[in-house]
Amino acid sequence: MSIANSRDRTVAAPVEAAGALPAAPDKEFMATLAKGLAVLAAFGRQRPTMTLSEAAAAADLSRAAARRVLRTLAELGYVAQNGRQFALAPKILDLGFGYLTSQSWIDRAQPLLKDLSERLHESSSAAILQGTEIVYVARVPTRRVMENVLTVGSHLPAFHTALGRSLLGFLDDAEVWRRLRATRIEAYTRSTIIDPQALLERVRADRDQGFSIVDEELESGLRSIAVPVVDRDGEALGAVDISTHAQRVTRGELRESFLPALRSTAAEIGQAG
Repeated sequence: MSIANSRDRTVAAPVEAAGALPAAPDKEFMATLAKGLAVLAAFGRQRPTMTLSEAAAAADLSRAAARRVLRTLAELGYVAQNGRQFALAPKILDLGFGYLTSQSWIDRAQPLLKDLSERLHESSSAAILQGTEIVYVARVPTRRVMENVLTVGSHLPAFHTALGRSLLGFLDDAEVWRRLRATRIEAYTRSTIIDPQALLERVRADRDQGFSIVDEELESGLRSIAVPVVDRDGEALGAVDISTHAQRVTRGELRESFLPALRSTAAEIGQAG
């Protein structure tokens, strides 16, 4: 993922390679399956197609291992080959949609987010936490705020998004710190918080107040507010947000006008969880 005005400034350990396997997997761990998933995860907007060598490098595998994985995936219909190039095949959607259809709250979220966006005239989204990133599971854009077009399945860094911080707050401090140490922290804008301790404290503060505001930290001009979606047992299913341009809506307006409507929508979505 590239974010406009990003800066290559690392203050924590870099993320492990996509195909890196646990140092000491238990006896139930299937290394071959992990390799196959690593290759699938290596495809994306930045790498829609790959040669055998590129797939091996991206997934941190030997050429021989990557060849066996790609041939198997092609035989099963998840990967298509055109000459030396490999690409994901439409059948891969079965895996993603299998998850989406198993989450009743996501089906409930889409029409409610649409209604919210129409009332507030701003974009709304729902996302889940995956490691150190968020993954969008529902999206209703009304105006283009970010340089990059976000769709269902898009990933963004959890520590620099309101959606991510809302969900990180459901983890204990030790787990938040572990994830901080496992991610690459970059200064996307001049407002980006890059100090790990400051990020931990921001997650704590957002946990206490029950919502998160991220103000031009991920992209200049982007201001967003998010709240968690919780089920009847108080467990986090995901989070929902409203995104706007900093010149249109102040932080105060986010709290006073947007937050009550956002909380109401989150509560309705959570009833389906």
